Amino acid sequence: MTTPVTIVGAGLGGLTLARVLHRNGVPVTVYDADSSAGARAQGGQLDLHEHNGQRALEIAGLTAEYRSIIHRGGGAQRVLDQHGAVLAELPDDGSMGRPEALRGDLRRILLESLPAGTVRWGRKLVTATPLGRGRHELGFADGSTVATDLLVGADGTWSKVRALVSDEKPTYAGMSYVDLYLHDVDERHPEAAKAVGSGAMYALTPGKGFLAHREAGNVIHAYVVLNRPVEWFAEIDFADAGAARRRLAAEFEGWAPELVALLTDGETGPILRSIHRLPDRHRWNRTPGVTLLGDAAHVTVPGGEGANLAMLDGAELGQAIAAHPGDPETALAAFEEVMFRRSEAEAVAAHDTIELIFGAGAPAGLVKLLTPEH
Repeated sequence: MTTPVTIVGAGLGGLTLARVLHRNGVPVTVYDADSSAGARAQGGQLDLHEHNGQRALEIAGLTAEYRSIIHRGGGAQRVLDQHGAVLAELPDDGSMGRPEALRGDLRRILLESLPAGTVRWGRKLVTATPLGRGRHELGFADGSTVATDLLVGADGTWSKVRALVSDEKPTYAGMSYVDLYLHDVDERHPEAAKAVGSGAMYALTPGKGFLAHREAGNVIHAYVVLNRPVEWFAEIDFADAGAARRRLAAEFEGWAPELVALLTDGETGPILRSIHRLPDRHRWNRTPGVTLLGDAAHVTVPGGEGANLAMLDGAELGQAIAAHPGDPETALAAFEEVMFRRSEAEAVAAHDTIELIFGAGAPAGLVKLLTPEH
């Protein structure tokens, strides 16, 4: 079987691309390793920005659907010190233009906008082989194969498609997140709920701290952030949730109980999210018939733009393919020229953001950022 446009990865970037292609009458098939759309949790809230994430949904014709899933008031922000005192606070008055929505809800409205059968679930990519003249053959773990005239790797940090265009592999960024959830927080975790407030909460010292977000449904999604070598985390048995909690909590001795409770009192076990990155200026020579988008192309430290960039990549790539029917190379070259420049600038900015939030001056930089005059 041969498909005109094949996307590997049904994340936000890949699905945005599929939606824009569908709107423009371009046949597309998406392959994803997950067994179904609900096979795993999709992460927490995202604030989509007007110039990239929201712009991508506008191109996809899904602005109304997006507005229906916004978590009103979820954009409030506050900074606490390690003893729980409020250092800065910014209410959500709607002026920021960056409303919050759950990643899973965003993925759902994208999936619902596509014809049934567009996404083929349970197809874990194993091999991607050039066939010549820009065509490729994909081999999946279930033994099936497919040939494609145009291949897009939207398969994330550990992209299998990336090897067709680049020898670069992500490297550990020196920091890891551990994420946890607290449910029914107003009743079961009132002190933690009070500390977090109605939106995002940051409690930081240089190189470590807590991030938390109040989500719809009376839920808090919390992150423990630590700048530690990958070997340090390897010594923790995350399969033993209790032991992992105790080991991580030891790093926060003397911190306010309502903050440590975000780690110790949740209903879910701690899940390690080690942060990896590609070089800031990750580029490749134009390779016929294949390109990358999102984290497959430019994963970097979490500066708040990752999902936004992936979605804009998908929207603009879809527009480029639709604008050059029968000439995919012109479309891919035009897309990559813009994407390379944008992703490099955003990677540099992400490092600045991480230094502001977690660097030697934490939390002073973030406090300054959230004061009214800034």
